[in-house]
Amino acid sequence: MGKPKVLVVEDNMDNFELVRFLLERAGYETLFAANGIEGVEAAGREQPDLILMDLSMPELDGWRATTILKANEATRRIPVLALTAHTLPGDRKRAIDAGCDGYISKPLNVASFDKLVAALLRQARADLQE
Repeated sequence: MGKPKVLVVEDNMDNFELVRFLLERAGYETLFAANGIEGVEAAGREQPDLILMDLSMPELDGWRATTILKANEATRRIPVLALTAHTLPGDRKRAIDAGCDGYISKPLNVASFDKLVAALLRQARADLQE
């Protein structure tokens, strides 16, 4: 089995570069999509092990993109982790209600980021075994 593939759906290149660096340092293969439309297409084509989804993006936001992914039989089992600057009290619930399997607020906690990603992947794999 190769490196786990993580699709990062993010419209800010500085944010993507930081996430890519952290993921690759932790041993993940990183894929990129610049908006929700590209993210939905890439998820179907690449079948990543995990999707890190920014919520505020042009063209198709992360909430709607996640809803589309979770409604599609081909992508519904891919865990989606919201990666967002939306930190108001209802934002986490809104992300989970849209289908996100977890939530990380920006700015990232660099020290714990890879641990959160690894934990979500472990949980997703355990869920698939059931």
